[in-house]
Amino acid sequence: MKSKSLWSGKTVTRETLSDAVQRAVGLSSSESKTLVRLVFAEIAATWESGETVKLSSFGSFVLQQKKERHGRNPKTGEPARISARRILRFKPSPNLKKQTNVLQARYADVDHG
Repeated sequence: MKSKSLWSGKTVTRETLSDAVQRAVGLSSSESKTLVRLVFAEIAATWESGETVKLSSFGSFVLQQKKERHGRNPKTGEPARISARRILRFKPSPNLKKQTNVLQARYADVDHG
């Protein structure tokens, strides 16, 4: 049987994260909200400076610069210019990949066995 996490099927919000921190660490509600807000602010500031954010045993969030290119409007098929932009890419760590593959194999056995 699959085990469900607290967030299974839900969007993880700052509120749900701060609730989880409050339960796990025992901080007050306001302290937990402040902690989560500060963590996200620090991550955002790091991205704004163009740096990679690496979360050990989870993965890295890397900013990449995309060049301007030519594409097509999918509705009309007309040529369109796609402007240069920065994108945020997630690269999972080897540990997360391994854990994901183990869980996938375990759930495949449950679903088919």
